Amino acid sequence: MKLYTYFRSSAAYRVRIALNLKGVTYESVPVNLLKGEQREETYRAINPQGRVPSLEIGAATLIQSPAILEYLDEVYPEPPLLPVGAVTRAKVRAIASLIACDIHPLNNSGTLAYLKNRLGHDQAAADQWYAHWVREGFEAIEALLGPGPFAFGSKITLADVYLVPQVFNARRFNVPLEAYPKIAAVDAACSAHKAFHDAAPANQPDAT
Repeated sequence: MKLYTYFRSSAAYRVRIALNLKGVTYESVPVNLLKGEQREETYRAINPQGRVPSLEIGAATLIQSPAILEYLDEVYPEPPLLPVGAVTRAKVRAIASLIACDIHPLNNSGTLAYLKNRLGHDQAAADQWYAHWVREGFEAIEALLGPGPFAFGSKITLADVYLVPQVFNARRFNVPLEAYPKIAAVDAACSAHKAFHDAAPANQPDAT
């Protein structure tokens, strides 16, 4: 199994966490987004969208982190990423979707590059855009989180898998987190877990 990844990609970070939680061995294949390797023909042949992550599982290659995470949970059911109970599962999925659909696309490197390169905004304006959408999402997540230590209690769920990479990005862009003590507590609890620690950007072979 090969994971095409970039150390700072939050989508790839999610998949690394899940692979580690499931105890799945994989080969990490770095794709340098800053150098534009995702747009090269050799990578487009692997992933026509030209994004990371891509997960090669033999005869097939999977793209898009939500689809990959669902695949991993179906094929490697232990430990499960979704809790027991339809209502709680829906709550977990809601936080994952809030990040994947509402925060991440607006903070994606491609979106920020378009703001600067095509629309002429300076770095300060792009940072302001980024911080606005993080705050919008985090205010909702802070209110939606369940009892700790993780997002919904004593077991790690898909909500944690999505939340930790987004917190990493917020810190990288100097978005203050003091207003979100529950989020910070969940991030701290997850960061102490080996699966999250090993998946962290700083611990990837392509970290620079």
